[in-house]
Amino acid sequence: MLDLTKHPSLKYPLFGILYFAEGLTVALTGVVLVLFFIDKDIPISVTTLVGGIASVPWAIKFVFGPTVDFFGKYGRKIFIIIGGIIGAISIFTVAFIDPKTSIIPFTALLFIGRSGIILLDVSADAWAIQTTKITERGKVNAAMFTGLFAGTGIGGILLAFIATYYGFEWVFLTTSFLIFLSVVIALFFKEKKIDIQRKLIKPLLIKEFKKRNTQIVVLFGFVAAMNYGMLRYVIPEYMTNVLLLDKMQIGFLTLVYPISIVIGAIIGGIVADKWGRKKIMYITLLGLLISSALLVTADTWEKLGIIYAIVGFLTGTSTYSAMSALFMDVTNPKIGAAQYSFIASIANFGQVGIALISGSLLTILGYNRFFFYTAIIVGLSLLILYFVKETLNKNTR
Repeated sequence: MLDLTKHPSLKYPLFGILYFAEGLTVALTGVVLVLFFIDKDIPISVTTLVGGIASVPWAIKFVFGPTVDFFGKYGRKIFIIIGGIIGAISIFTVAFIDPKTSIIPFTALLFIGRSGIILLDVSADAWAIQTTKITERGKVNAAMFTGLFAGTGIGGILLAFIATYYGFEWVFLTTSFLIFLSVVIALFFKEKKIDIQRKLIKPLLIKEFKKRNTQIVVLFGFVAAMNYGMLRYVIPEYMTNVLLLDKMQIGFLTLVYPISIVIGAIIGGIVADKWGRKKIMYITLLGLLISSALLVTADTWEKLGIIYAIVGFLTGTSTYSAMSALFMDVTNPKIGAAQYSFIASIANFGQVGIALISGSLLTILGYNRFFFYTAIIVGLSLLILYFVKETLNKNTR
C-alpha cells in the first residue's frame, strides 16, 4: 500500500484522478444534459432547472463535511469509496429513465448521484488539507482541478461522441463505469486517520467562522463563483440555438473551456504558491471581467472558441487554484472536512443558485445583457478581494 508521507508527490495524481470522477458528472449535467433535453424538445428553462437541482449537492457540502469529520476515526478514504459507488449506481440507473415522461425520478436520481460524488469530493478535500503543506496547496488544487476539468473536457467530447453514434442511454452507462474505475485508486493508498472528539467539532467551527477574514473569504468565494454558474448552461445553449452547431461541434468546442481551465489552474497553482493568492487573483479577475464582457461579440464559432478559451484560462488561474488554496489556508485541519465544506458550499451556492435561474435570466435579458452582467459580477468580486488578508507563510504548514 502506498504511503503519502514517503511518496508525497503521489498526492497530485491521487487527488487528480479522484476529481476526474467529479469532472465526468460535470460534463454529464453541464453539457450532455443540455443536448439530451434539446433532443427531447424540453425547453431551456426546464433544462437549467433540472441541471440546477442536480447540482444542489455542491451547495450543501456542509451536510457531508461534518459527517465525514464526525466519523473521523474511520478515515476519509472509506467515504471516497462509498460516495463513488453511490454516484456510479445512481447514474447507471438514470440510463433507463425517459425524462420526457418521468422528469421527477430522472432528476431525483441525478441528485442522488451528484450527492455521492460530493461525498467523495469533501472527503478528498479533507484528505488533501491533512496531507499538504500550506506552500503546496496551490499545486494540489491545480492537480485536483486538472483532474476535474480533464474529466469535464474528455467527458464532454467522449460523451457527445457516444450520444451521437450510440444513443444517450450509453452516455449514462459509460459515465457510471468510469466513475467506478476512478475511485478504485484510493484503495491503493495508506491513510493516517485523525480522530477528533466529536463534541469539539461545533465549537471549533463557530470559532473559525467568527474570524473576520474567514467571513470575507466566504463572501468573496460566493460572488466569484457566480460567473462560472451563469455561463455553465447558457454557453452550450448559445452554441446550439444561435450558432446552430451540431453535437460533435459542441463537444469539441466545449472541450476548449476545460483544457484552458486546466492550463490556467496549473500555472495559477504554481504562481499562487510562489507569489501569493491575491496578486494572481487581481490580475486574472480583471482579465476575466474583460473577456466575459467580450462574449457579446462572439457571433461566430471561431470568436466564441477564442474568447471562451480565455475565460477558461482566467477562471482556472483564479477560481480553481488561487481561490481554492485561499479556502484551504483559512481552514483548520482538525475540522478540514467540516469547515472547508462549509466554505465551498457557500461558494458553490453562488454558482448553483445563479445557474438554476440562468435560463430564466437569459429569457428576460437576452444574450448581450446576460453576458454583460457576468462581467459585472466579476467586478464585484474584485472589490471584495481587496479586503481579504492572506495567510500564506512559507515557514508554516
